[in-house]
Amino acid sequence: MKTKNQNKNSAFEKFASAVCKATGSTPAFIIAFLIVVVWAVSGPFFDYSETWQLVINTGTTIITFLMVFLIQKAQNKDSLAIQLKLNELVASNEYSSNSLVDIESMTEEEMEIIQKYYRRLSELAKKDETIRTSHSIAEAHEQHERKDKNRNQNKAKIKPAKKPNTPTATKTSKTSKK
Repeated sequence: MKTKNQNKNSAFEKFASAVCKATGSTPAFIIAFLIVVVWAVSGPFFDYSETWQLVINTGTTIITFLMVFLIQKAQNKDSLAIQLKLNELVASNEYSSNSLVDIESMTEEEMEIIQKYYRRLSELAKKDETIRTSHSIAEAHEQHERKDKNRNQNKAKIKPAKKPNTPTATKTSKTSKK
């Protein structure tokens, strides 16, 4: 059940969203532009007086002051919605790192540590021979260790087969001399 305070916040949120949408529209820009044009054209009629200048300065200052708070309110709500959607995506994917859920509440230093991990992941991905990617630093390390192990094993298997001193190579060379 909603309290009176929640209803007031809801009404303010609706108002802030509506004003932000309206002021971000083409008609709102045209109206603002026309106000400035009318003000500029009226300059000669008021002899470009200080009062004439004060009207536009005061009007724009008041509107700007109020719009800052309305836009910030709408931005906060949008930002929170995006963060929640991203958290849901991270939490729902079994291969993603859950350490990223609620990352926006971490300190900048904690985020820099995570950024270092992702830089390392990027470096490992650049070493990949394919476009296949991994989902975590630990998985990337494991995958590269497996690849390196397989490469080393394959190199070890290939080297003996290429030796010219193998029994078949010497038999072939003896028979060709006859």
